[in-house]
Amino acid sequence: MKNIFIPIIALACTGMSGFAQEKSNKELKGDEYAFNYSFDKAIVAYTQARQLTPDGQRRLAESYCNMDQHAESEAAYARLINIPGDVVADDYYNYAMVLKTNGKYAEANESMDKFSALKPEDSRAKNYSANNTGLTGMMTDNGRYKIQHLDINTDAQDFGACYYGDKVVFASTRATPKWIQKKYNWNRKPFLDMRVSEVNGGQLHAPENFSKRLNGKLHDGTACFSNNGTHMAFTSNNASDRSKDRIVELQIFFSTYTDGKWSEEEPFVLNDKGYSVGQPCLTPSGNTMYFTSDKPGGYGGADIYRITKDEKGTWGNPENLGNKINTEGNEMFPFFEESNDVLFFTSDGHFGLGGLDIFICAVNGAEFGRVYNAGTPLNTQYDDFAAIVNNKMSRGYFSSNRTGGSGDDNIYSFDLLKALDIGKKIKGIAMDKNGTPVPGTFVSLADDAGNVINTLVTKDDGTYTFLVDPDKNFFLTGKKQNYIDGRISAGTFGNELIIVADLILLKKEEAIVVKIEVGADLGKIVAFNSVYFDFHEFGIRPDAEIELDKIIAIMNEYPGMIVELSSYADCRASKGYNQALSDKRANASAEYVKKRITNPGRIYGKGYGETKPVNGCACESDIVSVCPEDEHQKNRRTEFIIIRE
Repeated sequence: MKNIFIPIIALACTGMSGFAQEKSNKELKGDEYAFNYSFDKAIVAYTQARQLTPDGQRRLAESYCNMDQHAESEAAYARLINIPGDVVADDYYNYAMVLKTNGKYAEANESMDKFSALKPEDSRAKNYSANNTGLTGMMTDNGRYKIQHLDINTDAQDFGACYYGDKVVFASTRATPKWIQKKYNWNRKPFLDMRVSEVNGGQLHAPENFSKRLNGKLHDGTACFSNNGTHMAFTSNNASDRSKDRIVELQIFFSTYTDGKWSEEEPFVLNDKGYSVGQPCLTPSGNTMYFTSDKPGGYGGADIYRITKDEKGTWGNPENLGNKINTEGNEMFPFFEESNDVLFFTSDGHFGLGGLDIFICAVNGAEFGRVYNAGTPLNTQYDDFAAIVNNKMSRGYFSSNRTGGSGDDNIYSFDLLKALDIGKKIKGIAMDKNGTPVPGTFVSLADDAGNVINTLVTKDDGTYTFLVDPDKNFFLTGKKQNYIDGRISAGTFGNELIIVADLILLKKEEAIVVKIEVGADLGKIVAFNSVYFDFHEFGIRPDAEIELDKIIAIMNEYPGMIVELSSYADCRASKGYNQALSDKRANASAEYVKKRITNPGRIYGKGYGETKPVNGCACESDIVSVCPEDEHQKNRRTEFIIIRE
């Protein structure tokens, strides 16, 4: 059922010099065969025609492509696009896809350039322009995945693995003994049924018929499970479909395991004779489902949707995942790993290596992060699709028709040896000193240059989540009336996909803000001096280390202490330059302390540029002061602001 949602690639291949203006009987016969998915017979009929119309030429090419005769498709399309007046933009796109499948990436880029010129607003054109320079990186094996071809694969079509407790269920055309074996016109193989296998050492063993009740006369599978494996959703042809279009659409059905057997299937509320829905993915609770559909109103081809049950268990309105995920091409086989909030899906519309590719992105409620191509060796120039992964993000399965398999679609296992480069999340709770959530807190996320890149207001539970890039420093600020602002820094370095950074907001009547001056103390005889910097520099000097070591000692003695390091510059440069320089000084001071205290999130740095000079050495006024170097030095400083109970 991989191909049902895929629009047939428009290619053509004949030895004639031109196109006919009207369809011949042979061409009409070929159209009939192609409509019924008898592509092998359609090829015979089309090639017997003396001439084809441009439409017939494309339908012939569709048949070649669907029979995986890509060399013939390439030669055919090369001829089609060289006949003036008969080429449309999508011809160039489809030609590029065939060239990729044949490993001809330079030629594919040339065809995509022509497609992009004709359809610059098409998301596939934009995606190509944004990502084609990264092709070499996608094709480079960086040791992230270790893949294994499974022993159960045969020349049958096997794909779409899903977890079923400690077993795996998948869709397969492998035959079961029957007096009469119905076969699918497209590939002359039996219709898909659901099979279940034991798992042992990453291999699948002894596949069996999953359910005689649920495996019907036509296609059944792919499937997914929720509620600890007692509830399932699966894709199936509607065998009772007698609609005028003569197309038997895909539909989703549900079944529940009770009293040792699976119940009669129940239809999904969105099942319709006018379009297909399929490839469901239920969350563990069964209350949310991702699925694929070519229903009207999408972006084009097949799109991925999400739907959620209300408190009464009734499905709500489907939500199209939007143009970050969906394109004018086809997006299919959604798999949502809820523990890590990561979405895997398959696409031929996003820029990839050829055919169908596997893509990954982080999810934050209704927000989707940047979409990443999974890269080699998960993706190849062939069809690679239907990836799933365990909740530890360490092992999974995917399907592919790549060379070196057992023939047709095969199932592969993969180990994730390195963390995915899909961006990360900063999660936390805005709370008071007792750990009670503070709802209605305005939380802002800033980069290490102080630029605010996202904001939100916390709800009743005080939680917040931001999608962020890896290997960067970020700063969070929480604001609410009658509270002292909460601040914390968070770095996204390392392998963790989720970084926890809670904000603590103290009520104004409960907090004391103390600016440390020479001779001041915290109940101890400890004097703090400002930290000073050299002209145009932000490195920590030896004399600065002495002062920073003092605050380190105090913070380790008082583990609840929260400190802001406020850094400044003198006025002898532009305001923008001095702001950036003071930010660097603040970050350098904070990083020095963070490495030497418990709970490094308790200290953060903030630059204030050339503001708040401690003397009259200002440079932007009606009368610019003339100060000696020792006076300017006093303004190149970091001060400590301590917030404590």
